[in-house]
Amino acid sequence: MCGICGVATPGAGAEADLEAVRRMNATLAHRGPDSDGLFHEGGVALAMRRLSIIDLEHGDKPISGEDEAITVIQNGEIYNYRELRRELEAAGHRFATESDTEVLVHLYEQHG
Repeated sequence: MCGICGVATPGAGAEADLEAVRRMNATLAHRGPDSDGLFHEGGVALAMRRLSIIDLEHGDKPISGEDEAITVIQNGEIYNYRELRRELEAAGHRFATESDTEVLVHLYEQHG
């Protein structure tokens, strides 16, 4: 059971309140005691707590693609991720982890 939180601050040049997101994430520690992560770009900041199930060593989130154009934070399990991964590898995608979440990054790169 993981936890996800964040803020989106509208407006040109807006900056997300990172301290607020860090405080929110700290309150979720019981939901994911194994690791935490933060994504921040302009007015958007997303954080998560992780309960490690898949790829215990390298599956921390957020996970980005090779060029960091796509970043994913997700909670849940993709049951057919191994099959999807094989298809994506055959199409030329390179993976840095064994995580099911990284499959989402490459699926988006492949299919939009």
